[in-house]
Amino acid sequence: MLPSLLPEGSDSTPPAILALADGTIFKGVSIGADGHTVAEVVFNTSMTGYQEILTDPSYSGQIVTLTYPHIGNTGINGEDVESTRVHAAGLVVRDCSLRVSSFRSTMSLPAYLKQQGVVAISGVDTRKLTRILRDGGAQGACILVGDDEQKAVALARGFPGMAGQDLARTVSTKSIESWSEGTWKLGSGYTQIGQGQHHVVAYDFGIKSNILRLLADRGCRVTVVPAQTPVDEVLALNPDGIFLSNGPGDPEPCDYAIETAKAAIAGKIPLFGICLGQQIIGLAVGGKTVKMKAGHHGANHPVHELGTGRVFITSQNHGFNVDGESLPGNARVTHVSLFDGTLQGFELTDAPAFCFQGHPEASPGPHDIVVLFDKFISLMAQKK
Repeated sequence: MLPSLLPEGSDSTPPAILALADGTIFKGVSIGADGHTVAEVVFNTSMTGYQEILTDPSYSGQIVTLTYPHIGNTGINGEDVESTRVHAAGLVVRDCSLRVSSFRSTMSLPAYLKQQGVVAISGVDTRKLTRILRDGGAQGACILVGDDEQKAVALARGFPGMAGQDLARTVSTKSIESWSEGTWKLGSGYTQIGQGQHHVVAYDFGIKSNILRLLADRGCRVTVVPAQTPVDEVLALNPDGIFLSNGPGDPEPCDYAIETAKAAIAGKIPLFGICLGQQIIGLAVGGKTVKMKAGHHGANHPVHELGTGRVFITSQNHGFNVDGESLPGNARVTHVSLFDGTLQGFELTDAPAFCFQGHPEASPGPHDIVVLFDKFISLMAQKK
């Protein structure tokens, strides 16, 4: 047991189990809420940003394993969130620090997990777990507070899988909202942006807040709409551009989003998609999507931009992807992953539409490819 789990003078910590659908058992201690959670388990290679990862709606239905061993030392603050609550179904770490050291922190990671009702486990050999997931692929898992191994394995094996799950509409906003908040600055917090030059309607399939902040920074007046908003209602808002956000689950059941993308493309409205948004555009033009073996989750993924030869280090979070070979002739591939050669971006040659599979808004991660937001602005400016 690692020293930081049971510091001097503390009481015992409840035992916890991580069980995989293949029968593998990991024992550790609970650092979150009581009970159990069942979901697909994936690994994320980011070294920082656990608060942003936990609150990313794209992790709905997934237990996140952080490969970086020491987690929690900067605590939790009220600003570094990507949505209004934790969306990850659970958290697995090697060593959770109970000593917090940050001038911005307001509570510890375990306190936050308990407050949010998130089941989590520490003390797991995350190197072994990551090898299992990398070699065998993501699979159903259960974190259970207690020591009932048979129950935990049975629950893990009962997970139905992510294929066919339409999770975008479950995490989406329920009402139309305006957004005017810009990015965070030390000493002043989040900036407030006035009326922008371009009106962007952003479909919320599980949108991260930093996407909206970067649009606001670039002079956009942003209207956020629920995932199932009919495209006719969006067109009535007279947008200069339409944005399709990231989100969780399988893109194929999202027929409402696919129809929106088709209408935007047919109407020659500037269209930008990120993550699930790319998959939606891919399906809208007749392409196919596939469930990846382990997915891409981390902040160190190299992406090759074919037109310029540049390599960008990017943030990634997706378990599905567009099959580049299935795209029609009017879809030009712009970016590919240097990890595994999978499609990372494409644009249409006959419409102002483009997309990217990774997360150019980062949070957490590098800002190398934030220039894609400028490309979106340029497309809208050309249409005016």
